[in-house]
Amino acid sequence: MSKITIYSKPNCSQCNFTKRFLDDQKIAYQEIDVMQNDDALQHIKELGFLSLPVVEGPDFESFNGFNLMKLKQLVP
Repeated sequence: MSKITIYSKPNCSQCNFTKRFLDDQKIAYQEIDVMQNDDALQHIKELGFLSLPVVEGPDFESFNGFNLMKLKQLVP
């Protein structure tokens, strides 16, 4: 199972760009649709995020949006 989690929602262009980048780099991730999971939505709100996607993992500070600089840091 992947250690990276992407919290997203349908029809979110920044979410799609983020997932496409990770797919292109062959970086595994788990996607959670916050529109279908109230606990996940509450979790990202508790982290202080108000926009999607939120990218979370054990080895880096969580971030939101399509942040290419931070995404590139995930490439092995």
